[in-house]
Order: sequence, then C-alpha cells, then structure tokens
Amino acid sequence: MLKIGLTGGIGAGKSEVSRLFAAHGAVIVDSDVIAREVVAPGTDGLAAVVTEFGPQVLREDGALDRPALGAIVFADPERLKALNAIVHPLVRARSAALEAAAAPDAVVVHDVPLLAENGLAPLFDLVVVVDAADEVRVDRLVRLRGMAEEEARARMAAQASREERLAIANLVIDNGGGLAELAARVDEVWAQLARRAAA
Repeated sequence: MLKIGLTGGIGAGKSEVSRLFAAHGAVIVDSDVIAREVVAPGTDGLAAVVTEFGPQVLREDGALDRPALGAIVFADPERLKALNAIVHPLVRARSAALEAAAAPDAVVVHDVPLLAENGLAPLFDLVVVVDAADEVRVDRLVRLRGMAEEEARARMAAQASREERLAIANLVIDNGGGLAELAARVDEVWAQLARRAAA
C-alpha cells in the first residue's frame, strides 16, 4: 500500500486532481467529506458538538447549522480548539478505517486541505502538492466560485503559503494551465505512484 498525502491551496485544483486519481483507481480518503460525515444527524459526533456548543448550532431538521457553528468558532480560537478536539479524532479514526479496508497494493490518496498547516507530511509515504500561481488561483475563485477578489485573497492568506506547501512536496502537479494539461500531468504522476505501490 502506498499512502499519499494530497494537498493544494484554495483554487489550485486539488479536488479535480483527486477526482482524476480516483478515475485511475486510487482509494480516496477525503478529510472534508469525512468531517461532514462524522457530524451527520444521528452520529455521536453531532451529539458531542451539541453538548459542547448548545442546541443553537442545529437547524430545524436536526442537521448541523454550519454557519451558526462557524460564527462561534471562527470568532474565538479556544472554541475552535474545542470543536477540533471533537471532530479531528473522529476524522482520523474514519480515515484509518477506510485505509485499512483498502487492498494491499492500493494507492490510498488522503485528500487533506490543511496538510502543510497541520504538519501532517510525516504521516504519508509521499506528499503530492497541486500548485498554481497565486494570480491564477485568485482568478479561478472569482470567476468560478463567485468570490469577491478581497475574499479570495483573504482565504488564500489564511492558508499556508505556496512556498510552505512546495517545501513539503515529493511530487508537484502544476495546474497553471487547462484541464487537458492537468489530466496529462496526473497521468504521469499516477504512473509513478502505481509503479511504487506495486514494488
């Protein structure tokens, strides 16, 4: 089994690379998806969040009200720590279970947005960074996600710098061009990963 950490700054195209890896047969372990699953209605995770933050973080249908919770935790670092103390162990446990269920020769790709920020590179056999110039990323966030330019720049500034991400990369996938160029680069990287997993 080859454990890959996949990361990239907002707007770099990490989600598209994850999708292309999945099409090649990678087992994808997506931290963001799992973080939503572990606080879905009926889970112990959601019960723990409600115990910590109160019923005002629930919508009328019993699901987590993300904007309401976000307003609490992003205004107070201590409350964010409390939330992370609930959610992160659940995400780690679910990620480990998905990895354990993969075939012995699998390429398991952990899609981790904050890999650099949280110092997680040592957990993986290789770190793959999806990279694009800051101006390209700003343009994508404005054009494709409808963000104001200031919001796009603020989101980028809140993450690790491009240099910090590249410093932990074993492989870099340049996504400064179009989708066809990206797919070709992913094909090259996948061939390397598959060879290593089989070795």
